[in-house]
Amino acid sequence: MTKIEFRDVNFWYGDKQILERINLKIKPYKITALIGPSGCGKSTLLRCVNRMNDLIANARIEGEVLYDGEDTYHVERDVVELRKRIGMVFQKPNPFPMSIFDNVAYGVKVQTNKTKEEIEKIVEESLKKADLWDEVKERLNSSAFGLSGGQQQRLCIARAIAVNPDIILLDEPCSALDPIATAKIESLLLKLKKDVTIIIVTHNMHQAKRISDYSCYLLNGNIIEYGETKKIFKKPKNKSTKDYINGEFG
Repeated sequence: MTKIEFRDVNFWYGDKQILERINLKIKPYKITALIGPSGCGKSTLLRCVNRMNDLIANARIEGEVLYDGEDTYHVERDVVELRKRIGMVFQKPNPFPMSIFDNVAYGVKVQTNKTKEEIEKIVEESLKKADLWDEVKERLNSSAFGLSGGQQQRLCIARAIAVNPDIILLDEPCSALDPIATAKIESLLLKLKKDVTIIIVTHNMHQAKRISDYSCYLLNGNIIEYGETKKIFKKPKNKSTKDYINGEFG
């Protein structure tokens, strides 16, 4: 069973090719880690899933990116609807300039006709799923900017899951966080995967090993190796994969 499938995907920014002949199948309700050195195409590959690259001038893609068997780049595809189903969490926490409550409620208010009581319930449930409720329940009307970096990132995850997405994309969500905050995010992702498919870009090999079910190693825009994380980390088939995992370069 496949949730996302890349078929012969090539991608360019202007004249520079970033991805080359990408063929990849992402399984549902698993955590897939995209690993590889800086500039290898991990974030670009991630953003192909929800077409965030469309926002970049001179970006061009060839091939197919299938979501539940349908091409996300089909001319008639509703990109807004696509992004409702695919949430995204960025490297740097980006709470909206509003209260904690309104951050989580924002997407629900925009995308649905839920009542005030229903929205309140969704906000509470989302914050609980993000392991943040107990820390913020007494100050829901306070600015989200008053939270710590780790709390802000969990708030962004709560905001993403409030609209009940099918997939969550995370682009190095822990790179700016301390080890304690990172551990909380990792624990959260392991809980969330029973309900959503998760794709995470990470430079942290320990993180990839700890939380991902599958790992995809990219180098210079090419997939070098893809498979179950435990197998790739224990016995990689490619020497380049082994060297990267062991910290020989990157």
